[in-house]
Amino acid sequence: MRIGDLAREAGVSPRMLRYYEEQGLLRSQRSSGGHRRYADDSPATVRNIRGLLAAGLPTHLIREILRCVEGPSLADLHPCVRRYLDEQLSELDARISGLQQSRSALASLIQTTAA
Repeated sequence: MRIGDLAREAGVSPRMLRYYEEQGLLRSQRSSGGHRRYADDSPATVRNIRGLLAAGLPTHLIREILRCVEGPSLADLHPCVRRYLDEQLSELDARISGLQQSRSALASLIQTTAA
């Protein structure tokens, strides 16, 4: 599958596919003419990458998690991934808590300046 075909099928730009490759998330082979060629299962891989990015996971962690996908979708994740996901959820909860505290402090400041 050529880069343009994969981009259309996966709903992303060719530039995004090249970025995924640079990050070690997606692999391609080079044709004799130097064009990228992707495996037939690459659209599913791109969908999985996009799903993990949407969950707020960093690319270095996605690279590890993709090794544990045992089928065409994220529903096929191996249980060994649970620890990574739990850690990310805990970090996200901590950031949310910090943002809520910042919001409360800012709202208090606004309230004291309203006259």
